[in-house]
Amino acid sequence: MAMVETRYKGAYQHWIEEQGLPILGGFHVGNLNTVPLAPWERLGGNATFVRLAGAEEGNTDGYVAEIPPGGKLKPQRHLYEEVVYVLSGRGVTTVWYDDDRKQTFEWHERSLFAVPPNAWYQHFNASGDEPARYYAVTDAPLVLDLFHNADFVFNNDFRFSDRFAADDGHFNGAGQFISENHWETNFVADMGAFELADNSRRGGGATMCFEVGDGTLCAHISDFPVGTYKKAHRHGAGANVIIISGTGYSLYWRKPGEFERVDWQSGSTFVPEDMMFHQHFNVGADRARYLAIRWGSKKHNLFRPTENRQSVDVNEGGDQIEYRDEDPKIYQWYLEACAKHGVTPDMERLFKRDGRLVA
Repeated sequence: MAMVETRYKGAYQHWIEEQGLPILGGFHVGNLNTVPLAPWERLGGNATFVRLAGAEEGNTDGYVAEIPPGGKLKPQRHLYEEVVYVLSGRGVTTVWYDDDRKQTFEWHERSLFAVPPNAWYQHFNASGDEPARYYAVTDAPLVLDLFHNADFVFNNDFRFSDRFAADDGHFNGAGQFISENHWETNFVADMGAFELADNSRRGGGATMCFEVGDGTLCAHISDFPVGTYKKAHRHGAGANVIIISGTGYSLYWRKPGEFERVDWQSGSTFVPEDMMFHQHFNVGADRARYLAIRWGSKKHNLFRPTENRQSVDVNEGGDQIEYRDEDPKIYQWYLEACAKHGVTPDMERLFKRDGRLVA
């Protein structure tokens, strides 16, 4: 008798389908600010899941939610980690384990914060005229598939007192440097204005990494000047990239010469697939800045090697392609894109630093 393979859905897939929401898949979302939403009973507001290919590989997910003017969402708690980036609007969030020890903090467009695992929390819209919209990245796929018991994940009384003790100032934005370009905090008021450190190894521009909420999920922001693009690199799956500002595009490929292109603007998101080369290009009139919520915490490393090879030449065993070794078509395409947008390219100084000659 021939054996027929039985394929099972994981607990997370069952749960996400039971929620009755739209699920956005594929490679990218053009603008999180405009995607259509549907009522989510559990949340008490409108939402949609964002389940892109690279996130599915990497045990992360995302969802967009909106709070109506003057409205609020339901209180909720869950064992999995959740990092929230505010797309638009302003509001407040209250977090607690005990009713008499609640912490409330304000947020607005471009704020970032981590929800303490298994603490109760509730979001409120502080505007009576405009909705507030946010994008949350979680490790729910990992946690739900690991325990395959939704009641355990959503109705557990355990308190992570080491992660949230309801101390005054927990969400006041205070933090500390772990290294020159590594900041530890629970809340960032404005990811668009946070001062970055130079990162010439990746080409031009600057970056800052964030340990957020003492979690395994972390984040980084990177920006790069007008007329420039970053060096190509690759890494593990699960990094949710959100464009904070700017106009540009990214190239993706696994095999040399087989490029795919994604155009982006403020509010776009994409998740590079596992060890797929990708490269980001600024064709706008201003500096471009993006946020990546991902695995790779230095304190609680999971799914990423402790040694960072993303800025090491592939010829030396790393995961970065230097300008001098990239496909010549990439620069020609960039020149054409800059001309189309009326931008003056400024790559030759970076090429010179990298030992690349341009005819």
